[in-house]
Amino acid sequence: MTHSILGLHHVTATVDDAQSDLNVCLDLLGMRLVKKTVNFDNHHVYHFYYGNERGTPGTIWTTFPYKGHGVRAGVKGAGQVVTTSFSVPGSSLGFWRDRLKA
Repeated sequence: MTHSILGLHHVTATVDDAQSDLNVCLDLLGMRLVKKTVNFDNHHVYHFYYGNERGTPGTIWTTFPYKGHGVRAGVKGAGQVVTTSFSVPGSSLGFWRDRLKA
């Protein structure tokens, strides 16, 4: 029996400041905070879960805001992810262009 990956449950990113992360995800991108917990490896660091209003798998974006918690800043190197993209309906591109410019 072979298994196929049909999609992602969630994607996780490390970020700097918790409040800035909340501001971007909630206020700018309009995501919902569906869960707030802590990093299991560093209980002083939040683990934010964003997604749609139901927290549906495949809509989840999670972050670890590490500012001030002893994690060194990342360095550019091979294999580093430098861009993350979100998809939106083509008919909403004007809305998003205006929102991001503002």
